[in-house]
Amino acid sequence: MAKIAKKLEIKNKLGLHARAAAQLVQTVHQFSAEVKISKDDQVVDARSIMGLLTLAATQGSKVHVEAEGKDAEEALHAVEKLFEKRFYESE
Repeated sequence: MAKIAKKLEIKNKLGLHARAAAQLVQTVHQFSAEVKISKDDQVVDARSIMGLLTLAATQGSKVHVEAEGKDAEEALHAVEKLFEKRFYESE
């Protein structure tokens, strides 16, 4: 099984708040790969909105995203695009 990881920065003004976390969960659910996100030694399942919110990731925070499974590369690319597009928020 492929396992890949990348460090990403949260660029949107409100950070990883409820709407952004929901978009991340929705994106990850499109893939079979297991996706984990960590910040400051806290690791959460990217399919868990509550887990994501406990990271308290604000604008400028850097998180480590790890994907494992047959479509890990595609999953990580989709997550990276979401971060780059600031979770499709205006700021």
